[in-house]
Amino acid sequence: MSERIVVVGAALWHEGRLLAARRSAPAELAGLWELPGGKVEPGEAPDAAVVRELREELGVDAEAGERVPGQWPLRTPYVMQVWTARLRPGSAAPRPLQDHDELRWLAPDRVWDVDWIAHDVPAVRDTLIHLGSHDGA
Repeated sequence: MSERIVVVGAALWHEGRLLAARRSAPAELAGLWELPGGKVEPGEAPDAAVVRELREELGVDAEAGERVPGQWPLRTPYVMQVWTARLRPGSAAPRPLQDHDELRWLAPDRVWDVDWIAHDVPAVRDTLIHLGSHDGA
């Protein structure tokens, strides 16, 4: 059995809204929405990967909060873990720099207005439940 590879998703909250990113690549995911993030590098802590991925993908200075309980299967051998995150004071506004062509800040009652990638749906649902019990990130 091969070892799991952890992918982190960032539930980036700002002013009561969640950031969603629309994929521009690969072709089979283009036009669908996701939580920004990516693979944890060897020797890297998952919360550090969240900060790095947000800097690389969106050009922001963010800090990771807490891990949302659970993990969600992606294609083998990948699993996704979600971490809350917030922008640090003075951070630039998020911009789609890598693999995305649009960003949207979604209020909790508008989160389902976008077409999420199928494997992100349970992670987003569980993240909203988790954050609802903690009054946000």
